[in-house]
Amino acid sequence: MKTIAFFNAKGGTGKTTLAFHLAHMLPRLGYPTLAVDLDPQANLSVAFFGEERLEEIWQSEEGMMFPSLEPLIAGTGDLGPIVPIEMAEDLHVLAGDIRLSWLEESLSADWPKLLGGDQRPLRSTTAIYRLIEVAAEAVGATVTLLDLGPNVGALNRSALLAADRVLFPLAADLFSIVGLSELGSVVLRGWREQWKEVLELHAAEGTAVDLPAGDMAPLGYVILQHDPKRSSKWSQQIPRAFREGILGEDVEGEVPEDDPYHLATLRSYHGLIAMAQEAHKPMFDLKVSDGALGSYASLAQKALREFRMLADRIAAVAGLTHPSQP
Repeated sequence: MKTIAFFNAKGGTGKTTLAFHLAHMLPRLGYPTLAVDLDPQANLSVAFFGEERLEEIWQSEEGMMFPSLEPLIAGTGDLGPIVPIEMAEDLHVLAGDIRLSWLEESLSADWPKLLGGDQRPLRSTTAIYRLIEVAAEAVGATVTLLDLGPNVGALNRSALLAADRVLFPLAADLFSIVGLSELGSVVLRGWREQWKEVLELHAAEGTAVDLPAGDMAPLGYVILQHDPKRSSKWSQQIPRAFREGILGEDVEGEVPEDDPYHLATLRSYHGLIAMAQEAHKPMFDLKVSDGALGSYASLAQKALREFRMLADRIAAVAGLTHPSQP
């Protein structure tokens, strides 16, 4: 099973829209998928369920992560059971929860303690990883998609430790160019190196806790809501900024036009996204009854082709295992 985190410290880049559509597309290509909403604002959960159904989920605590974390938080045990919600064939979801934001302070305090002998900080820091592993195994997922909130806090750090690969949804703007340097040096490379020290220590001393590798390897970037007339200046700078900021490379000369880290550039889709949000379904599933008439119907078919191509490419780059493979 591979875990892919969708991450950007800036909101409004289309991160959740991208995660939502790929969560629907990957199972259709034969990859059973678990989608995990780790943003306390729960935007991905709203996209899947709508507010009325999500309210019912919050009341019943069905398919939510926080109740499973409570024994660990309360100091009465480790992790409780967790059962994802089935959305469709081979698509399951762990719903978002505003209470996840309560973990920020404790996770932040535990991070400096990881190199000590106390096992509790180790259990709390790896709790998200361990829950995801259990949930994915329970539903037979070959890929887990993590939708993270737009920040560089302790909750996202624990979530990224669980990620094999990190996908960066970007807008073609100045913030994306500048932000890539911070995300690379402080977040990916910084947190990865600190976690490596933890792994080395516990490899020597041993631990009863299952520890993630903390690879956080960059999968690549997707430019969203692209308007060639308004954003070409910034989109042309992204390949170099990604290599220098995220990969830590010293780039000389021009980055090739067929940059392998550039997974796709997706159009704005105009009003189709709003229509999909209203219907709580991906754009490529919109029907006439949803309002997808005329040019919208044509655009929905374009979305189908583009997301299928993107999902195929992500599967190849991330090394996803197809159930039909021996």
